Amino acid sequence: MRLRGRSKGATPDAAAAAESLPGTTAGGVHSPAGMARDPASGAAEIAAELAASKGPGKGTEKAPKGAGAKNPKASSPKASGPKARASGMKSSGVKAISLALQGGGAHGAFTWGVVDRLLQEDRLVISGISGTSAGAMNAVVLASGLAKGDREQARGALTQFWRDVSRDGRMSPIQRSAFDRLMGNWSLAKNPAYLAMEVAARFFSPYDFNPLNINPLREIIDAHVDFEAIRASDVKVFISATNVHTGRARIFGHTEMTADAVMASACLPFLFQAVEIDGVPYWDGGYMGNPPLFPLYEKADADDILLVQINPVVREQTPRTAAEIQNRINEITFNASLLSQLRAIDHATQLIEQGLLTRWTLGGSGYRRVRLHRIGTDQLVDFDLSSKLNAEWAFLQHLRDVGRKAAEDFLAAHFDDLGKRSTLDLRLELAD
Repeated sequence: MRLRGRSKGATPDAAAAAESLPGTTAGGVHSPAGMARDPASGAAEIAAELAASKGPGKGTEKAPKGAGAKNPKASSPKASGPKARASGMKSSGVKAISLALQGGGAHGAFTWGVVDRLLQEDRLVISGISGTSAGAMNAVVLASGLAKGDREQARGALTQFWRDVSRDGRMSPIQRSAFDRLMGNWSLAKNPAYLAMEVAARFFSPYDFNPLNINPLREIIDAHVDFEAIRASDVKVFISATNVHTGRARIFGHTEMTADAVMASACLPFLFQAVEIDGVPYWDGGYMGNPPLFPLYEKADADDILLVQINPVVREQTPRTAAEIQNRINEITFNASLLSQLRAIDHATQLIEQGLLTRWTLGGSGYRRVRLHRIGTDQLVDFDLSSKLNAEWAFLQHLRDVGRKAAEDFLAAHFDDLGKRSTLDLRLELAD
């Protein structure tokens, strides 16, 4: 598989399609309600996880100013305004970035690993986060951890969140077969319950097989995310959902962030009933913004946007089996909105370079030149679509480690490029 737009020395992009979190049964339920643990529990386990994954990061013991703590002084230098903050960070050697986190079910644990490594880098400050589906969940858990504490607390929050997702998934009948375990195959495709769910989804809707609209992921989000802290934080958070009636993307900003908004962003229509907010039904945001880039382009202070991409853009082989065809359809669907956004940013950048457009052309509407970067990996390519429902802790840890390695490689190759130039070649990315 070949991925377009790879920057020199950067890791390539990753795999497949379904935008739900793992462990869901045909009934949309993967464990009894209330399985999520109190985030304060298991502190010794989390500390061990963090210690094991500290790696070569610099300054892991204390978050620098700008890490997104509740104290406004902790999220930017003392001077006010974007230009003053940028000047202050430049003089201190700290670089501001915004994160755009794609959705991808259990493969979102790869994003967990990327963010975990970035949080160890005290030369970086996160000024904005956008996400969709599993990316939205990573985004709000990260933002909540930063708002309530510091980088280490954010790392611990992400670890505990994914640990509870895994615990919840143990109750699902969709598990790897003994043969797959023996062969080291992470696929769930040979599980009878998975096959039954695939067939049932063609004839029954979530309104039929889950009339009570039970979604244990809501319990986990409620347990791990302090939405009041997010709304009060200086770190701007944006998540997308798809308006069922209009087919348009709805962007929820950090001042209107709620558990309902997160669940709407992760609502796959063949698994869950539409999430209604103020009488409007919403489905998974991946259909119209996976992830949403323009809120970061228009409203975040950082001029560097780091895309954490899970779904591959290009495959060189034609899919032939029914599973391969469905997988590729999902990839194309959930990448379409991203490519549209990249095309629009590229067009605006060309106009700026030609002197035909300035930041103030429309009264400061946000037109500016941004630098785009991407972290991905080819190691996810061989995992099939069903693996995005695999909530085994060993699998999630593996994806986390792959994500940490991808982030480490990116920092080694391109840290110096941050604040200076894009490392994602949009002309190559969008070429026919």
